Amino acid sequence: GPKLFQYVVKVLVQSVQLLYTLLRIDQPSYILLQQNPPGLPSIAVAWVAGLFWRSKLIIDWHNYGYTIMSLSHGRNHPLVLIAKWYEKLFGRLSDYNLCVTDAMKEDLWVNCNIKAVTLYDKPAAYFKETPLDLQHRLYMKLARDYEPFRAGAEPVDSSAERSAFTERDGRDGPVVQSRGRPALLISSTSWTEDEDFSVLLKALEDYERFIEEGAKLPALVCVITGKGPLKDYYNGLIKKLHLKHIQICTPWLEAEDYPLLLGSADLGVCLHKSSSGLDLPMKVVDMFGCCLPVCAIHFECLHELVKHDENGLIFRDSGELAQQLKMLFWEFPTLEGKLHRFRQNLRTSTEPRWDESWDQTVLPLLGHKE
Repeated sequence: GPKLFQYVVKVLVQSVQLLYTLLRIDQPSYILLQQNPPGLPSIAVAWVAGLFWRSKLIIDWHNYGYTIMSLSHGRNHPLVLIAKWYEKLFGRLSDYNLCVTDAMKEDLWVNCNIKAVTLYDKPAAYFKETPLDLQHRLYMKLARDYEPFRAGAEPVDSSAERSAFTERDGRDGPVVQSRGRPALLISSTSWTEDEDFSVLLKALEDYERFIEEGAKLPALVCVITGKGPLKDYYNGLIKKLHLKHIQICTPWLEAEDYPLLLGSADLGVCLHKSSSGLDLPMKVVDMFGCCLPVCAIHFECLHELVKHDENGLIFRDSGELAQQLKMLFWEFPTLEGKLHRFRQNLRTSTEPRWDESWDQTVLPLLGHKE
């Protein structure tokens, strides 16, 4: 049938399934909707379940569903307008509200008459710098499937192990970084419309040109993790590039490997542009947990997370990103310059982790002293 009919049926079926599940659990004191979006139909269903159980409803606002829908349908599409009305109406029925930025807190109050408390996303404890021996094991594992992680030449000693970044002489020998190793650039994405990866690809073409013109820059391995609807489209663009000093791969990592790779990388790149301009990219939060400096594309409230020239850099277009890559990787891997200073600033940061942040912000809201 028509797409509108499919969408309505999908929402109705999900509503019944979710309500059935919520009414079968033990009576909760609180129902936490984490995260919104997706809020359709979960906000309304959670509210109905709260009435049945006499439970308090908490909504954790990470963005607005209607602004995400507007990326593909346009802001004036009937579905988008209905979703906007729905979020505002049922959002007001919650007992407590959390949000991820002060900008969203203000917007919820001014435009929706919803009072919220800012609870910034924080990295989990397992997002941290990866020790060199674990880096080596990860690289050797990834080298089995992805060419950019393989060493340029096989070691002479059969007991030695070598990746593009690290090497070990003998099975019990110490791991060292390879001389002349490439820099490791990492980004992650769900391959959707709110991230334009052509910006990064154009910047990498400019970086290649800098090397061809004689700039003292390392070769690059660019890893873009994740899966989503536009992945095949961008893989097609990547295949058309003719780069001699840059290798790009787009793996889908196992859950335990993702934080290890973040903790092994030299620089992170974020192309997330908030559909509302009011949320912050979780990928940058995780990168900072791994003490990984970041170059992030500008939008309205990004300054609440990325402090320009302190823990990373903010860019507006591919040309500016290319210049930042050139500056940060100049004479790599020297322990001087801004890249090293950004990492040192992240290491000395006293920002709380997720558990501490929850205890400090949410428990007092719910009347708990501890």
